[in-house]
Amino acid sequence: MNVSAKTEYACIAVLELAARYGQTEPIRVRSIADAHGIPSRFLVQILLQLKTAGIVNSIRGAAGGYQLARDPGDVTLGEVMRVVEAASSEPASNAGIQTPTSAALMDVWREAYDQQRELLDSVTFAELAERARGRSEPMYYI
Repeated sequence: MNVSAKTEYACIAVLELAARYGQTEPIRVRSIADAHGIPSRFLVQILLQLKTAGIVNSIRGAAGGYQLARDPGDVTLGEVMRVVEAASSEPASNAGIQTPTSAALMDVWREAYDQQRELLDSVTFAELAERARGRSEPMYYI
């Protein structure tokens, strides 16, 4: 599965917002960008797309920034990916003539696409935030 930089940055930003969901203070673009090595101007464009889609809210002013607009359990990885992807990644045949051979291949590619989409639509940012928290906790060995 190929994931564009734009999609990865969008998911990172939403995951950062999900990890801080419920906090009153918004998160600044610069803090997300610096923490993950993302160009801040590019991240602003991505967050504007997510705002238009109702996934994030922006707060203006000196103490402004971004917050998740909905509960992280209600926002899926698939939803965020579809918002920022310019074109559908649904499989399409490149064969000039539809033959039983190309049709058999298309059936498998569509099935793989459907399973991938189903998986991405089942993973919420609440789950991802929990996974990220689990990876950042120190391990103690005796």
